[in-house]
Amino acid sequence: MNIEIKRLTPELTEDYLHFFDSTPHDDNIDEHKCYCVCWCSADHRIATDFSSRNKRRELARQYIKDGVIQGYLAYDGDRVVGWCNANTKLECLYCTSWQRFMKSVDVDDKTLKIKSVFCFVIAPDIRRKGVATQLLERVYEDAKADGFDIVEGYPNKEFASTSHDFMGIVGMYEKAGFTTCYETGEKLIMQKSLK
Repeated sequence: MNIEIKRLTPELTEDYLHFFDSTPHDDNIDEHKCYCVCWCSADHRIATDFSSRNKRRELARQYIKDGVIQGYLAYDGDRVVGWCNANTKLECLYCTSWQRFMKSVDVDDKTLKIKSVFCFVIAPDIRRKGVATQLLERVYEDAKADGFDIVEGYPNKEFASTSHDFMGIVGMYEKAGFTTCYETGEKLIMQKSLK
């Protein structure tokens, strides 16, 4: 398998949408597909309608166009087999998922430019073949080139299930050279310096 990693751009919108359309999500209930619209740099303190799969899909289309959703697609030939959502931490503090799940994560030092890794989605038939690791490596490479200070991930302390551990697993981050800087609730905050 020869995986090619591409940064999400508006030109790849249809590939992104098709990947979410066709990839099982959590409980295999089609209406629950997220399109990753809750992990982004949109300010969701303003009311946003996430009430249906189609509304989330159209938000994703607009967010990609506006650069609000950022991350990487993994391709095996012409087929998208993976997604990693990675965005600037300080720009994502008012997204729905940050407000819901991450409020206890430290954001005191606002002088550091931190790239946050929020989510991985890997096609079921491709899991456990290193695709998430390759996506994480690309995040690191580009963050370094883009002048970030740190890449940060938020894995659960204990593995529960693939759907529950969508932020990656501790072992993957450790193998990539990340270290735990602190913990909160069920999560570890793991960082890798880019300096």
